[in-house]
Amino acid sequence: MTEPEAPKQWQKRPEAGGRFAIWLWRTLAFKVGRPVVRFITFFAALYFMIRRGPERAASRAYLRRVLGRRASIIEVFRHFLSFSTVTADRVFLMADRFSRFDVKIFGLEQLDADLKGGRGTLLLGAHLGSFDALRVLSLRNPNVQIRILLDQGQGAGLTTMLNALNPKLAAMIIDARRPGPELVLAMQSALEQNAVVSTLADRLRPGNPAIVADFLGDRAPFPASPWLFAAALRVPVVLAFGLYRGGNRYELHFERFQLELPRDRQKRNAALVEVVQRFADRLAHFARMAPYNWFNLYDFWDVPFATNDPAERAAADGHAGPGPGA
Repeated sequence: MTEPEAPKQWQKRPEAGGRFAIWLWRTLAFKVGRPVVRFITFFAALYFMIRRGPERAASRAYLRRVLGRRASIIEVFRHFLSFSTVTADRVFLMADRFSRFDVKIFGLEQLDADLKGGRGTLLLGAHLGSFDALRVLSLRNPNVQIRILLDQGQGAGLTTMLNALNPKLAAMIIDARRPGPELVLAMQSALEQNAVVSTLADRLRPGNPAIVADFLGDRAPFPASPWLFAAALRVPVVLAFGLYRGGNRYELHFERFQLELPRDRQKRNAALVEVVQRFADRLAHFARMAPYNWFNLYDFWDVPFATNDPAERAAADGHAGPGPGA
C-alpha cells in the first residue's frame, strides 16, 4: 500500500510562536489572568492569519463546506480566533484551573455505564474544539484514570510547557509515536486497569492506512488505525467532543459508538469503511453545531493517494500502522 502524503502537510507546518513565545504565553497566563490573555489572543490570531497563507486557504476551504457558501475574511478571522483562544485555554485546563470555565456536559451516562463494566473505555475525538476540556471529567470522578494518546514529537515546545505545568498529567500520556505493537500493549495495559484511554481519530500520519469517507459533502481521508485498535482491544468506544462556545463556555458531548469488525477479511474491510463513514457523519454533525471549532488547518480533503479498495484494506488487517492520529 502506498504511504499517504497528505498528513505531511500538517506535520511540516511550523509550530506557532516557538519555545520562547510559548514560555512567555504561560507566564502571562498565570501572572495577568485569562481576560488579559484573551485580549492578547485577539492580536495573536490576527498576526497568524496574516502570516500563514496555507492555513488561511485551508480555513476558507473548510468554512465553504461547513457554511455552504464562501466565507468572508471576518469569518476566517473568527476561525483563527477560536483556534487561538482554545490553544490559550490549554494552559489553564492542563494546569487543572477548571473553575475559570463554565462547562456543560451531555451524554456522560454513556461513559459511566461503560466504566462500570470494568473493561476500561476508548474515548475517540477529533481536532474539533478542545480535547483538553474533557479533563473536567477528573473533577466528577477523581478515581477514574484518564490516559491520553499524544504525539509528543509534534509541537514539542507546547508539549514540554504543558508537561511542566502538570507532571502528574505528563505521566499519564502514552506517546503515539511508539511502534504499533508496543502502543497496543500500552493501551491494553491501561484499559485493563479500567482507565479511559483518549485519542483523536481524524488526522492521518505517514504509514497509517487511510479510509475515504464523505465529510461535509466531499471525499476525505481518515485513519483506519483507531478503529483497528478498538476492534483488537475489544473495549467500549465512546465519541467525545469538547466544543468551545465563546467566552469561558465549553460543552462536552459524549456518544456511545457501536463497533464490531468481522473476522472475515472481505467483510471486515467493508465494515471498516462503514464504521469510518459513521464517525465522519457524527463529526460533520458537531462541526455544523460549532463551525469555528475545526482545527485541521491544512487541506483535509486532499485524497489522491487514498482508496477503499478491498485489496489495500486487507493489508491493514493485523497492521495498524504507527498509531492513531494525534
